[in-house]
Amino acid sequence: MTKIALLGYGGMGRVVEKMAEQQGHDIAAIIDPFCEGCLSEISVQTLAEAEVCVDFTHPDAVVENIRRVAAVGKPMVVGTTGWYDRMDEVRQIVAEQGVGLIWSGNFSIGINVLFRIVRCAACIFNKLPDYDVLAHEAHHRNKVDSPSGTAKMIGQILLDELDRKKTLVTERLDRRIQPQEIHFSSSRGGAIPGTHSVLFDSEVDTIEIRHTARGRTGFAVGALMAADFIKERTGFYSIDDLMAGIVREA
Repeated sequence: MTKIALLGYGGMGRVVEKMAEQQGHDIAAIIDPFCEGCLSEISVQTLAEAEVCVDFTHPDAVVENIRRVAAVGKPMVVGTTGWYDRMDEVRQIVAEQGVGLIWSGNFSIGINVLFRIVRCAACIFNKLPDYDVLAHEAHHRNKVDSPSGTAKMIGQILLDELDRKKTLVTERLDRRIQPQEIHFSSSRGGAIPGTHSVLFDSEVDTIEIRHTARGRTGFAVGALMAADFIKERTGFYSIDDLMAGIVREA
């Protein structure tokens, strides 16, 4: 059992709470200044009973949340996206405070299996120049960032493995795409939990790799696995570190 403080009590926070209770974890605190009945701020007092903090808040709030949680000396799971341009700053906070932090743009174990499949496929297609690559993601109308953190992670994998691709283009294209570019388009609408597709296309065929989330439960399960992972650790980790352990055990 892990004693968890939830930072943010929106859709994801509520799903994490439900799954944590089903798995026998204890919700030690719920902190959300915009939610009636929740605690309003991160402090030594509000985190006193927590072993791990799980953050699903907002890109504008997450780095300050990390700073405050680290100052209290608690390890942290960060599922909020849209802050990655401040990665070096967060690494420094974690190092200076001697705490543990694990982050991901998507804590779904299934999507992290997809990352590995896409990397393997891109290694193969790197040797097959007749195939081009493109990608698309779709999310619900309330998602605040576009492209998603998951899309950026997939895009970086493709750039890492395909020598002929140098740039990820995520905005609308009103021009012909350049050979060295990968277009990763996004759509927002409805209640879609998240769909990500990568297509390797040639004149003779298309190979598509797709992950479709059926709900938010998979994200919550992965975040709770990450909470167990980081509880006794210090240092800066990504979900790749968690997945490496899973793969070794399989």
